[in-house]
Amino acid sequence: MLRVVNRALLGLVGLVLLCVGGGVFVTGLGVSVPSWWPYTGRHDVLLSDADRDRWSAQSWWWPVVIAVLTVLVLLTLWWLLSQLRRARLGEVLVESGNGEGALLRGRALENVLESEAQALHGVSRARVRLTGRRSAPEARVRLLLEPHAAPGQALEELTEEAVAHARDSAGLEALPTEARLRAVKHRGRRVE
Repeated sequence: MLRVVNRALLGLVGLVLLCVGGGVFVTGLGVSVPSWWPYTGRHDVLLSDADRDRWSAQSWWWPVVIAVLTVLVLLTLWWLLSQLRRARLGEVLVESGNGEGALLRGRALENVLESEAQALHGVSRARVRLTGRRSAPEARVRLLLEPHAAPGQALEELTEEAVAHARDSAGLEALPTEARLRAVKHRGRRVE
């Protein structure tokens, strides 16, 4: 969701800046512009004295300016805080059988899944992060494989053992998992 908002906001701001900047640039070159365009010539200013002072005598002007600026500041702060918010899932809703459910700390499930993945054959190190919603968590797993490990086998063991155990123990219908595999850097063996 946040990625979509970021892209839409960035695209909208970029489009506005491109249109306004392009229009001002074209006007500055002396190209004729439509009659509705606010800048008519090379030596025209963006805001004239009359434009700046037009509304300042009105009683509604300053409250509207302050309200608009306050909304802009609040939206900017919301956007900034949402960027800094952790993407890690704090808790997972576990079906307890009585219809209510229980909450399991996301970090606890991550640690168990991580230790079980790290114990798999050929895995040097594992890192797990839970994302998504608490009723529908998703796992992101990073595996660092030993030089002799077969990636297909490691992925199969991860899916059938570690992820299956985590899914079953938390009572989840599904635990979609994205796995990234990387091999340990090592020197080639010398053949004599």
